[in-house]
Parts: sequence; C-alpha cells; structure tokens
Amino acid sequence: MTLTNLPPSLIPTLSGEYYTDPAVFAQEQERVFEAMWFCVARGSDLAKPGAFRTFQVGRESVLVTRARDGSVRAFFNVCRHRGARLCTEESGEVKRAFQCPYHAWTYGLDGRLVAAPNLTSMPDVDRTAYGLAGVHVREWLGYVWVCLADEPPSFEEEVQGAVVERLGDVESIERYGVGGLSVGRRITYDVRANWKLIVENFMECYHCATIHPELTEVLPEFADGYAAQYYVGHGAEFGEEVRGFTVDGSEGLDRIPGVAEEQDRRYYAITVKPQVFVNLVPDHVIFHRMYPMAADRTVVECDWLYLPHVVESGKDVSRSVELFDRVNRQDFEACERTQPGMSSRLYAGGGVLVPSEHHIGEFHTWLQNKLDVGPAR
Repeated sequence: MTLTNLPPSLIPTLSGEYYTDPAVFAQEQERVFEAMWFCVARGSDLAKPGAFRTFQVGRESVLVTRARDGSVRAFFNVCRHRGARLCTEESGEVKRAFQCPYHAWTYGLDGRLVAAPNLTSMPDVDRTAYGLAGVHVREWLGYVWVCLADEPPSFEEEVQGAVVERLGDVESIERYGVGGLSVGRRITYDVRANWKLIVENFMECYHCATIHPELTEVLPEFADGYAAQYYVGHGAEFGEEVRGFTVDGSEGLDRIPGVAEEQDRRYYAITVKPQVFVNLVPDHVIFHRMYPMAADRTVVECDWLYLPHVVESGKDVSRSVELFDRVNRQDFEACERTQPGMSSRLYAGGGVLVPSEHHIGEFHTWLQNKLDVGPAR
C-alpha cells in the first residue's frame, strides 16, 4: 500500500511495514544480505595467521580468518558435526586450528577437518568434505568482502560498479590508495533503527541544513539540500575559508599523494549497496559498514583511514574524527526518531520524497525488485 494521487513534485516512499515487519526483514536477510557481496572486515584486523573475527551476515554467523599462506578465508561459523557454533567470540586468535567447544572437532585455518575424538577409527570420513563450509571471499580497498550465495554475483559489476556509477570510473577511488591506509580511529554505533533508514539518510542532504551545522560550515553547498551523490562525478567543494575536513575547518593532515588536483578540497560520498558507505576527502577516507541485526536495530562500524605515517607518528586526528563522528551521531539520532513513526497508522501507506530525494525512490525500487514484489508506483 502506498500513497496515491500525489502532486507531480512528490514521490511515494515504501510503506511503514518495510521498516518494522520481521517477515520483510527475513526476506531481506535471504535475498539481499545473503545473496550479495557483504563487506565484513578491514584486512589489517586479521594481521597474522590465526587471527579471526565473526560477523552476522543475514541469518548466518560467518567466521573470517587468515590462513597460514597469508590468504583470507571465510566459513560458516558452524561445526560440521552437530551444528554447534565454532567461535563464540567476536574476535581473537588461535595458534593453528579452531576447535569446537562441544565435541572437540578441530579444523585447520584452511577449514579442513584435522582432528576429532576417534577420527582415526573412521577412515571413510573425508577430511575436506567434512571440513568447514566455505564462503566466497574477495579483498578490495583493504577490506574483506564475503558472499554466501552458491554462485556469487559479479564483484566487478556489483561492488566496483557502484563506484563507477558514482564517480565515473574505478580509478577515481584507487587514487586514494585506500588499501594502503591505516586505521586511525574506529567507532562502533548501535543504532535503534532499520538499516534502510540509515541508507536513505546517507543518500540525501535535504536534512543537512537542519541537523548538520558543522558539516554545512565545511561544505556550504550542502545547506542547499543537494547531496554529494546527486550526479556522477560531483564532489562537494570545501568553503573558501575552510582549510581542512575538520570539525572547525582548521588544517587537516597530510594529503594522500595520489589524489588528483581536481579531487583536492572536495568531498565524495559513495553508497555500495546493501551496507557500505565510503567518504573521500584529500587527507583521509571514512569507511562505514552496516550490520543489520533486526528490523529495528543496525550496528555500524566506522573506520577513519589515514596515511600510515600519520597514524604511526601519533599525530592528532581528533578534529577530523570529531567532524564525521558528530555527523554520524546526528544522523543516527534522526533515524532513531524516525523508526517509531514507521509503526504509526499514519505511515501505513508510506510518506513522500521531494525531487532532490529522487535517488531514494530508485533505492526503494531496487529493493522491491530484490524482494520480487516490484515497485508499487
């Protein structure tokens, strides 16, 4: 159900149930999060063989680790014996293998079954066939991406294609050398709102003049309500008196050498559906990963990335971190204010979008196609 008979200037949104109904969220888990490439970790989080992290991807727990050959591996975090969760910690390190705490079935860093009580008396048990079930893995921009689908979609088309759609080419983001940057700060936010509200908020700047005073001081054009993703290749320009992408407009840190002259003093924002936001400025990159946990809860992990020597030398990054940390908190508070309204009878037919939010309407159509319901327009 959506609103009808709207004036030409307005576009209908999704109805409220899309943000509150556990059945809709279950569909999204299956047809979006478990079917697409999903970004889980910074490669540096897995610094050496045996380092691991676990993540919720759709309905599944996924174990990501670094093998002895230096490659990153990902597996369903499920013991092949009786289905116990293999790793119960969010992160950690093992020396040589993962051992199930239930019956001690033990798996190498490559997922192969290496030991189990009385296994030698069962010579017909194939160590590979009964090893951990693997998950497709790619590394790009220094991050680990996984896909739970049996036949994953094209990474080049789905992930890198989102960058091309926004910037015009992949080279524009590769100039920032994101894979070679270091994490200067990481902040994790637990947001009491549906993941789509966060995506929608990130995609538009109609709200910027209202809730982002610090951001519009640095990027004055945002006060007019047009987002950085409004058209291909556009980057919002710093204000004339602004010296850096910092909370007070003061000087930033060392500029990333590969950034082109036309990218200097500009801010670019990219959405990689379904759960990644990338923000590019001349001296650092801000990389968000969303983990949808429930219809009304989303965990967001945000990294501030700088040139390695900036981090290693202990330079003060607090002013650049503070700017977007404030933006994040302002945005997430807005999403949390919106979430209760999704359950209101008033929103049963949805709300409306103004012309500058047209790309949110395109996001809604994309989602409905993923859920096989088709746009109700």
